[in-house]
Amino acid sequence: MPRRKKSAPTVRAHQPATTTSPSQPPSPSPSKPSAAEVECEVRDQEVHIHIDTRHYRVRGLEKNLSTHQLRVNILAHRDDLVHMDTLDLCKAKSRASFIQATAAELFVEEATVKRDLGRLLLKLEDLQREQIEAALRTETAPVELTLKERQAAIQYLRSPQLTQRILDDYARCGLVGEETNKLVCYLACVSRLLPKPLALLIQSGSAAGKTSLMDATLHFMPVEAFTRYSAMTGQSLYYMGQRSLRHKILAVAEEEGIAQASYALKLLQSDGRLTIAAAGRNGNTGRQQTEQYSVEGPVMMFLTTTAEQPDAELQNRCVTLHVNESPEQTAAIQSHQRTAFTLDGQTQADARDAIRKQHHDIHRVLEPLPVVIPYAGQLQFRHDQTRMRRDHDKYMTLIAASAVLHQYQRPRKSRQVAGQTVEYIEATLEDVALANRLASEVMGQSLTELLPQTRHLLLRIDQCVGQWAERQAKPRSMIRFTQRQLREELGWGDFQLRRHLARLVELEYILAYRTGARNQREYQLLYDGEGRQGERFLLGLAELEQLAETQVA
Repeated sequence: MPRRKKSAPTVRAHQPATTTSPSQPPSPSPSKPSAAEVECEVRDQEVHIHIDTRHYRVRGLEKNLSTHQLRVNILAHRDDLVHMDTLDLCKAKSRASFIQATAAELFVEEATVKRDLGRLLLKLEDLQREQIEAALRTETAPVELTLKERQAAIQYLRSPQLTQRILDDYARCGLVGEETNKLVCYLACVSRLLPKPLALLIQSGSAAGKTSLMDATLHFMPVEAFTRYSAMTGQSLYYMGQRSLRHKILAVAEEEGIAQASYALKLLQSDGRLTIAAAGRNGNTGRQQTEQYSVEGPVMMFLTTTAEQPDAELQNRCVTLHVNESPEQTAAIQSHQRTAFTLDGQTQADARDAIRKQHHDIHRVLEPLPVVIPYAGQLQFRHDQTRMRRDHDKYMTLIAASAVLHQYQRPRKSRQVAGQTVEYIEATLEDVALANRLASEVMGQSLTELLPQTRHLLLRIDQCVGQWAERQAKPRSMIRFTQRQLREELGWGDFQLRRHLARLVELEYILAYRTGARNQREYQLLYDGEGRQGERFLLGLAELEQLAETQVA
């Protein structure tokens, strides 16, 4: 049995210690030193570790916010002997190379450096874990408003023309036009307080103003209400901290920047929660173990894209906004840009900070109250396609977001839940009217998008269905018709009728049903006379007059 060697004495630079020859078997490892022999100190983003006569200085640990790597710069020295290298401690090949080079430079045995590096690795992993947890726990401290600031914010929210006042503030802060898009963006950001917030995707060509719309809206949000990134890696969302995104806005400048993280974003939007199991090292035992990371929602997603065809699965979870790219809008923007160089423009610029500060206070006094829609049972929405399930959810969230924004103008009530009093607010017809208008603009369609002959056919079919419903004493929604009936009623040719009827089916103005008899089909008209003046509309929404009558009854 080989004889145990005594620990090597301190060696000066001019007295190299005798090293073990390659053919000689390694000496047995000495007993593990006590904790007192290992000293660790962290100062100025440097980690200093002392083990006996050896000293290790580590830099760059603060850059390692992922458990998948531990790339640092290590300076090792003993007396006057020094060795420095940069390596990834997660890689065995890098560790082996560092051990060999350090042992040769410091004139100590490789086994000694290997034990030192093991202790160093475990200590750095502990520090890394603490660093990651601290970064994930980082939350902006809530801002306490003064009594005067709180009263001013509540008074703003009680303004009779609140939405118009918000639009005016957008214009005063430099965003021209885009009235509907501004309100949808603002309400979507308010929806972060709801159990299931909206998600926005602003789609336009390059330099059309999609980022300006996002920035203008985020400038109205307090800093603790949103997190913004230029891009996200595939698993970055899973390590953001359990509650770091809860009821916040997650903004990403370009949809392409979240291509790797799109799967996680879809899950977070649909399920309101993310969970991943990842391999990690136990700080006490040094063994690999499975660690679970969770991120809780709800979170409001705010994205922009220049892609003509974004990720379809992500897009149908979002409300898609299209920026106005007309020459008139460009002229209006250029006029505002010229105004910015005038005295009035400078005066408006000086007032921007005050306007934004007021909106920060507004969002700090808004409470995440549950919303009840008293006549939700009487609301209507299309249900002929499965994607209408998500569109209907967006529509209902718009109503709830409007109620939350107007919470200081809406009835506040309470109910008992498990022995506790829970406050809630009730939406009004004004909230439904606003949601109907905005939903029609951003999710609806317009007759002006149809070819003249197709639009003419639609209006003629609408007239015929009205007459048939009156004759048969049935609701319009119960009327079914065939191509043959239309040919006889309208006198159109077969080819012409089939061509334009197929276009109306494709654009979802008309539904087609197979009857089972060869290839024969029956049709149902979804259009109900909306948008004759060219305005946009959303098929199937309940008329406000009907809801008002229900409310009175």
